Amino acid sequence: MRSKYLILLIAFLFVAVMGIYFFINPSYEKSLRARYYYEVGDYDKAYLLAKEAFSIDLYNRMASTIMTQSQTSLKYTTYIEDAKSYMQTIDGIAKHNNISEPDKAKIKMLCKIMLSTYIKLAPSAITDEALVEEAAMYNQKFEILLEKVDKN
Repeated sequence: MRSKYLILLIAFLFVAVMGIYFFINPSYEKSLRARYYYEVGDYDKAYLLAKEAFSIDLYNRMASTIMTQSQTSLKYTTYIEDAKSYMQTIDGIAKHNNISEPDKAKIKMLCKIMLSTYIKLAPSAITDEALVEEAAMYNQKFEILLEKVDKN
């Protein structure tokens, strides 16, 4: 009975020492902050903090993972921002009664750019699912739009 308490006490002390190490070590402290910013969707700040943490300790796997995941998420957010911008441009062109051949070519080019960019995106298991779904939605819209432009 007494040995159980001793083992529990040792385990608790070990976890406490590890916890203190995480909060005192500057590399892991920055990693934890980077993890927080990644979770709330501030991928720029998460990337910068993770990069700092990784430069302090090259063996900090948490920093390495967050840095990589932040880069992936930033690619997705850039894709989504570009897609929104291109869709606004295309909507502006589509408001005209007759769409000229140069405008059709412009729409076709924008669609092809976004479709080729989407192929380069590579989600991982911990990439925010909402980002992946939103990017896929825009990709599908560009595919449909390209088909319509090609038919005309």
